[in-house]
Amino acid sequence: MKNNIGTTRSGLRLGYTTGSCAAGAARAAAEMLLSGTEIRTVRVSTPKGIELFLDVEEISRAETYVECAVRKYSGDDPDVTDGILVFARVEAVDEGKVTAEIGIAFAEADGQVILEGGPGVGRVSGPGLEQKPGQAAINKVPRRMIGEALSEVCGKYGYGGRLKVTISVPGGAELAEKTFNPRLGITGGISILGTSGIVEPMSEKALTDTIWLEMKMLHDRGMDYCYVVPGNYGTDFLTEHLHADPYYAVKCSNYVGEAIDDAKLLGMKGILLIGHAGKFIKLAAGVMNTHSRQADCRMEVLASHAAMAGADPETVRLIMGCINTSEAIRLIRERKLLDLVMKTVMERISFHLRHRAGTDLQIGAVMFTLEDGILGKTDTADRLLEMLRKEQDSRENEDSSDRQIHKHTGGTDRI
Repeated sequence: MKNNIGTTRSGLRLGYTTGSCAAGAARAAAEMLLSGTEIRTVRVSTPKGIELFLDVEEISRAETYVECAVRKYSGDDPDVTDGILVFARVEAVDEGKVTAEIGIAFAEADGQVILEGGPGVGRVSGPGLEQKPGQAAINKVPRRMIGEALSEVCGKYGYGGRLKVTISVPGGAELAEKTFNPRLGITGGISILGTSGIVEPMSEKALTDTIWLEMKMLHDRGMDYCYVVPGNYGTDFLTEHLHADPYYAVKCSNYVGEAIDDAKLLGMKGILLIGHAGKFIKLAAGVMNTHSRQADCRMEVLASHAAMAGADPETVRLIMGCINTSEAIRLIRERKLLDLVMKTVMERISFHLRHRAGTDLQIGAVMFTLEDGILGKTDTADRLLEMLRKEQDSRENEDSSDRQIHKHTGGTDRI
C-alpha cells in the first residue's frame, strides 16, 4: 500500500512523515476504542492533499485504552527514521484528572484531545522552538493532524468526552543521537515532524536542477527579478509579512550559492533572498550552503558580532553556549545589543552576497525570525523589494489584458 503514494518529477518515491504516522496511529486507536472493533488499515488526510491508507500494526486493546502503531516509510529519502514504529495510545480521560500539565490541548478540537509525548519522543529543553521547554517535541502540523483526526472520530461515534493521546517511539532516544536533535536542545528522543505530511525526497542534483528550472520559468515569462527563499518559512513570511505573491519566489533549500549562480547565468537583473536567521546568519561568514552538515557557524557569527558591539566576555561565552539562534538572539536583545549586532551582520551578509553575485546581478537579503519579524535587511533590500512589486504589478496587468483579449476573441487567435 505504501508504495503507491507516488513519485517526484525525478522519479524518486514519496514517503510519509512521522507526523502522518502519529496521526494515523492515533486515529486507528481512537476508532478501535470508541467502536470496539479492530481495524487494520487507517485513512489519513495530509496537508499536501494526498490521502494515505496506512497499515496498523502492534495492536493492544484493553477496556480503557487502545494502543497501536504505524510504520514510518521514507520512500527514497535517506532518513534515519525509515522503518520505525510510531505508537499512539488513546484513552478516555476522567474530567477530574485533567490538568494543564498533562499535555497540549488542541484548540482545533476545542480541547477535546490532550496530547503527550511518551518514551522515545524528545523533550524541548530550552527556548527558541515551537514548543515550550519541557513539552514534547511534536510540531504544530502533526498536532493539528492528530487533533482533527480524533475530533472527526469523536463526532462519528457521538463521543463528547476527552481523549488523551500518548505518542511513543521505541528506540527513539538512541535514534535521536543520529539526528540534529541534541544540537537543537531536544533531549530523550526524536521529534514528530512534517509540514505537509509527505516526505518528498530529492537528490542534490534534483534540488539544484529544480532551482534552475523554477528561475528559468520566471525569466522566460519576462521576469527580471525574483525572490529566493529556502523553504516554507520563507514563503510564509514573504506572503504574510511582505504581502508578496509566492508565485514570484524560487525555493533554494540550502543552496544559496547555486541560486545566485543560476540567476547570473540566466541573466536575471536582481534577486532578493528572504530567510530565517537559523539559516541566513551563516551567510555573514560567507557560507553559501546552509545545511548543518556543511557548516555550522551560527554562534561564532553572533558571538563575534556581539563582541564588536561591546558585549563583555561572559556574554560572548553565553552566546557560544546557546543551542539555537533564537536563544542567542534573545540573549543579545536582553543586553540591548541587537540593533548593533544586526547592523554589522547584515553588512557582512551584503559583502559576501555581492562577492558571489558579481557586478551584473543586483542582490539583497532580508533576515527574520518568527518571534521578531524582520531582524535585518541589506542596504539593497528595499530597492529590490520595490522593483519586484513593480514587476509583479506589471506582470499581473499584462495577464489581465491577455485575459480580456482572450475573452473578446472568443478564446481563439484571429488574423
